[in-house]
Amino acid sequence: MRKKELKLVVTFHTTADAMAMEKACKERSVPGRIIPVPRAISAGCGLSWCAELSDREEIVSMMKTVGIEEEEIHECMV
Repeated sequence: MRKKELKLVVTFHTTADAMAMEKACKERSVPGRIIPVPRAISAGCGLSWCAELSDREEIVSMMKTVGIEEEEIHECMV
């Protein structure tokens, strides 16, 4: 079992937004991965983007550029 660490977790309104995020990040080599939404968070869809806290600026900037809207951005143990 992996040790839990404090991570940046971006939630989305729809699964389509989460899939668009994954595609955009892979195309632009933005770090992170799709994960199920952690139990501590409630979200519109069951998927979220997980990355290191230090990658927050890069992720938020890329989302604005591409036009992906987050539901919320959390810092939580994952």
